[in-house]
Amino acid sequence: MAESDFTMQDEMRRAFAMLSGKWKLEIMWLLNQRIYRFGELRKAIPGITQHMLTAQLRELEADGLVSRTVFAEVPPRVEYEMTRKARGLAPTMEALTAWWEEYGKTVPAKPSTRGRKSRGG
Repeated sequence: MAESDFTMQDEMRRAFAMLSGKWKLEIMWLLNQRIYRFGELRKAIPGITQHMLTAQLRELEADGLVSRTVFAEVPPRVEYEMTRKARGLAPTMEALTAWWEEYGKTVPAKPSTRGRKSRGG
């Protein structure tokens, strides 16, 4: 299939895949606000494991949506921020915010199923 044979639906599927995943949109939302260190992101996202945060950040970085800066310090400091490409999503995030402000109260609350379930013990 030639690149020109892709339909807009195919293209949107590719776009959705870049942002799909349990945590990616939340990570992007936070990084849209400011630069975060790894530990700050982990604390800001209840229920995410270190392994999952690392995996999601690596995927976002590979897709060119997040940049990772390592500072030569002891201990090493690593910061994450949105790339210029990802900042192009700002109008979409603003539209989602406006939509939620108008309709969010009408959405039934669901019990949180995020993160690992604790085992009674």
